[in-house]
Amino acid sequence: MAHIPQVASFFLFLTKLSIGQREVTVQKGPLFRAEGYPVSIGCSVTGHQGPSEQHFQWSVYLPAVPTREVRIISTMDATFSYAVYAQRVQSRGIYVERVQGNSVLLHISKLQMKDSGEYECHTPSTDEKYYGSYSAKTNLTVIADTLSASMSPQTLTKEEGEPLELTCEAAKATAQHTHLSVTWYLVQDGEKSHAVKIISLLRDFMLVPGPSYAERFVAGDVRLDKLGVTTFRLFIRRLRPSDQGQLFCEATEWIQDPDETWTLITKKQTDETALRIQLAVKDFQVNIIAESAFTEGNSLELLCLVVGSDQAPQLQGIWFFNGVEMAHIDADGVLNLKEDYKERASQGRLQVSKLSPKTFSLKIFSAGPEEEGAYRCAVAEVARTQMGSWQVLQMKQSPDNHMHLRRLAVRSVIVSTKNKQQAVWEGEALTLLCQADGDESLLSVNWWHIPHGQTQPEFVAGMKADGTVQLGASYGELSDHGNARLEKMDWATFQLEIFSATIADSGTYECRVSEGTRNQATDLSWTQKMSVTVKSLESSLQVHLMSRQPQVKLTNTFDLSCLVRAGFSDLRVPLTVTWQFKPAGSQVFHRLIRITYNGTIEWGDLLSQFQKKTKVSQSSFHSYLLIHDATEEEAGLYQCKVEVYDRRSLCTHGPVRALAISHPLRINITLPGSKVHVSKVYWTENATEHREVDFCCRLESSGRSASLFSVIWYWNRENSGSKMLVHLQHDGLLEYGEEGLSRRLHCYHSSPTDFVLKLRQVEMEDAGMYWCRVTEWQLHGNPSKWVNQASDESQPMVLTVLPSEPTFPSRICSSAPLLYFLIICPCIMFILLLISLLCLYWKTRKLSTLSLNTRREKALWVDLKGTEDRSTNRREEEEEEDDH
Repeated sequence: MAHIPQVASFFLFLTKLSIGQREVTVQKGPLFRAEGYPVSIGCSVTGHQGPSEQHFQWSVYLPAVPTREVRIISTMDATFSYAVYAQRVQSRGIYVERVQGNSVLLHISKLQMKDSGEYECHTPSTDEKYYGSYSAKTNLTVIADTLSASMSPQTLTKEEGEPLELTCEAAKATAQHTHLSVTWYLVQDGEKSHAVKIISLLRDFMLVPGPSYAERFVAGDVRLDKLGVTTFRLFIRRLRPSDQGQLFCEATEWIQDPDETWTLITKKQTDETALRIQLAVKDFQVNIIAESAFTEGNSLELLCLVVGSDQAPQLQGIWFFNGVEMAHIDADGVLNLKEDYKERASQGRLQVSKLSPKTFSLKIFSAGPEEEGAYRCAVAEVARTQMGSWQVLQMKQSPDNHMHLRRLAVRSVIVSTKNKQQAVWEGEALTLLCQADGDESLLSVNWWHIPHGQTQPEFVAGMKADGTVQLGASYGELSDHGNARLEKMDWATFQLEIFSATIADSGTYECRVSEGTRNQATDLSWTQKMSVTVKSLESSLQVHLMSRQPQVKLTNTFDLSCLVRAGFSDLRVPLTVTWQFKPAGSQVFHRLIRITYNGTIEWGDLLSQFQKKTKVSQSSFHSYLLIHDATEEEAGLYQCKVEVYDRRSLCTHGPVRALAISHPLRINITLPGSKVHVSKVYWTENATEHREVDFCCRLESSGRSASLFSVIWYWNRENSGSKMLVHLQHDGLLEYGEEGLSRRLHCYHSSPTDFVLKLRQVEMEDAGMYWCRVTEWQLHGNPSKWVNQASDESQPMVLTVLPSEPTFPSRICSSAPLLYFLIICPCIMFILLLISLLCLYWKTRKLSTLSLNTRREKALWVDLKGTEDRSTNRREEEEEEDDH
């Protein structure tokens, strides 16, 4: 049973090969954070078995007792915390946020000086056997808060257009290397949480304006200047009413962690300065822009424009029709309609809006004779009072604009594409325009499609004179996903747009325009056709895979380029590139890495060794894969697969539009020149049956001192083929080629350069050729792993097995007749002897009886001598008889 531990070790080795090695990673330290501020420390685990959601336990080793573990918090045990941290954990001052199933963040909301120490993240094992690391540590140092920010509180009153200068003092005295950023804010509603950013000096000394101040920053009207070491000045060249409010300065201190990310450690705000701005009233003019005539059933739109003011004043507009107010819209865009127009607006027939700070719009849909008349708009410049109401500063009115109804006219229709091309790529937007000429009037349109090879037209979409859109049966579902749309660009132009065209959309498109009034239909219509071709993406898609060095030396770097060539290269189509790899000896390709159209990177599950040694970059039609620290595991076939999507397939999660796979490219990993030389001496041995024999494999050159060696022993017998007997691995584990060989075989190192194979109880069938193969292993990569460097084989060692010398017992045992004779003959002789003894005993007994009888007969002839003599004789006879 001595082979059982060896077999167990072998299966343990196989288990280690088949599973990943658990590795716990914690955020790299040392980390420096300020007292009173929060900290977040990340921890993740990879290579684990068991459930995808792992548990985490956090502890700390304080500087006072660096060897004593102080438990903080656990995701699996609510009673894990020691008393010194229990209250902060219960009050959520310390908590763990799970980012993913295998990664978490430890949050400490308000740091204390006593929180400095070495933090350990531990993951309880869910693996079948311990293999890898189960915890990791990082150092956290809590430093004093030395940041200060100050500005004298004051109240300023400025005229609109005047300049403004404010300064604040910001300083720090942190021993570590930190950077400072300064930001000026404006508060207009009294809540600092709603503060508007004016301008910031970032930690890298870049100036960045807030969104509402970007235009003025580019013009040089808003600046932030650093005066000396601690003084920061805000300068606004020309104040606007929107600048009114409370201004303050905020200073933030940043430190760079070992992972090169910048982290906020302290933040301070100054007191506020109240700024009031007196408005400057400037003159302006109001005009109405609109055509003097409109057609019945069509839209009527009037624009009220304010001109003559170089500022951006706050304005409210009022619309009048024939001298009667229609609608009022204030400076905030709040609309107030008169009673006669509320119902029309709710039905979608009337729209009043503020298009820009100086433009007001009045739009009437399906206009009729009742819309004829005089239109006028009035615009008032206003300012908000301290009570929140609007104060009118000045008001101007436009001249009256008289609108007239235009009658029907004869017209023609032209159909064209938006880009003047009759061929589009699959997935590209197909935009068709149908334009009528003549006088402006009320028009409706219907679009029809006749696919290639068919004669029956298919209804696509239609728009009635009132703007109602109807879609065909096969296009209604597409519209639900936003793929087809019919719009009215102006009174005479109708645009049909298919956002993502398919091959089936090829064919002839017919536009039919009809003219009528709102109250009655007319049979006046005009038709025009146009042929459109949708080209297939897949037919023009090609993928080429290239490499500058298909022959790669061990531990070197190699790269692969996946180049996409397509006729649609001028389109911005979403591409997903998948790199695939087939290792040497494998029959199928495995997914190595997938770069989706939105930039997401997905790694394959079976080839995790690539993640730590692979870089990938991608442009519109080129994907670049770089693999460094090459080993034999990266040798094999590579290929890339490209999937092309369009907007419809992305929105509906539909199939890819086109797919192409490159030719496979083989990458060979060559070993260095293999430093391992095995003795080539030809060796023969005669061994007697049932004895032991030793085979020796000797290294003449042993490589580097840091190398380890493995040896495999092989056996070959004539007409039986070769087979592996035993494998002594570089880590000392033994692997036998067949079960049961461990009873008769033993492989070991007799010296650093000698390997011995011992064969016990030699049998006649063991005759044949024996040889060894020695392999050198060295550590490479980060993280390091043992890599096959070189190998060499010995000359054959011929074993002849001789039969053992025969002995007398063996000769006896080897002859069956003699064996039978020696066993049966003694038995027969014993039986005969026993019979002879029995016969002799019977004859002796018989002779004694006859002798007695004879003597009695003789006594009858003797004279009687007297009574006494006869008695005596009788007594003697009886005694003699008793003796017999």
